[in-house]
Amino acid sequence: MMYGALEAGGTKMVCAVGDENGRILEQISIPTSTPDDTMPKILDYFKTKDICAIGIACFGPIDLDKKSNTYGYITSTPKTEWKNFNIVGCVRGALHIPVGFDTDVNGSLLGEITYGCAKGLTDAIYLTIGTGIGGGVMTNGKLLHGMLHPELGHIIIGKRADDKGECVCPFHDSCFEGLAAGPSIEKRWGRKAKELSDDPKVWELEADYIGTALVNFCMTLSPQKIILGGGVMHQMQLFPLIRDVFKKKMAGYINTKTLENLETYIVPASLNDDQGIMGAIKLAIDAKME
Repeated sequence: MMYGALEAGGTKMVCAVGDENGRILEQISIPTSTPDDTMPKILDYFKTKDICAIGIACFGPIDLDKKSNTYGYITSTPKTEWKNFNIVGCVRGALHIPVGFDTDVNGSLLGEITYGCAKGLTDAIYLTIGTGIGGGVMTNGKLLHGMLHPELGHIIIGKRADDKGECVCPFHDSCFEGLAAGPSIEKRWGRKAKELSDDPKVWELEADYIGTALVNFCMTLSPQKIILGGGVMHQMQLFPLIRDVFKKKMAGYINTKTLENLETYIVPASLNDDQGIMGAIKLAIDAKME
C-alpha cells in the first residue's frame, strides 16, 4: 500500500508518497502562500496518487483534541491567512481517506523514533532550531499533546548578562526561541547564521542558550535521547559546545548510564532532513490502522 505525506511548513509544503517502510518514492515542494492558493495544488497532487491514507505534520499552533469542534484546525498562527483553517477537514473532504494529524516537530520526532536514530526508544525529544524553535516530545511511547501540544521554544531561559542582542519574540523578553533562533542570531550579529560559521563567539553564546534549554528539558521530561535538527543545527561545530554546556550546567546532578556518553545523547537528526516527511508517512500508516 502507498501512503501520502504532507509536511506543512510556514514556508513550504512538502508533499510525498511513501510505502509502509517509510521509504519516500516521490516528493514535491509547494510554496506556502494562502490556503486558497496552496491547498488546491496540494490536493491536485494527491488526487493523482493511489494512496490509502495521508499523514499531515503541520506548523501550528494546531488543535489535536479529537473531541474538540476545531480538531484538525490551524489555530492562533502568526500566519494570519491560515488562522482557524481546517486543514484536516479540507484534505479529508477532498481525498476521502483516513488522515493522521500532528505537529510538524512531533512528525519529525516520529520519523526518528520509527526509522532513525531514536528507534526502539520510548522517551525522546526532537528540537528544530531554525527560523523558529519547536519541539516534539515522546513519553512512555506516545507523542505528547497534553492541553494543546508542547511549545518548547518558548520556555524562559533568561538572557545572558553579556548578550548585547535582544529577544526577538513578540510575546516574551527572554524565551529560548527569541534568544537562539535564526532571526535572533541575524539581528544580534548583523548576518545570517550560515555566514558566521568561523566566528567562535557567535557559537559559544548560541551553545550556552541551547545547552541551558536542554538541561531544563532533561530535568523535566527525562528523555532517553535529544535530537537537534533545523537550519541552525547544520553548524556542526555547535554539538560539542552544547554538550560541554549541558555537562557543566547539569553539574553531575543526574547520574545515569545514558548520560555517560553525551555524544550519543545529544545528537543531530539522522534522516537527511527527511525526518518530517517520514514521520508524516507513519502518521498515515497509523491513521489507516485506526
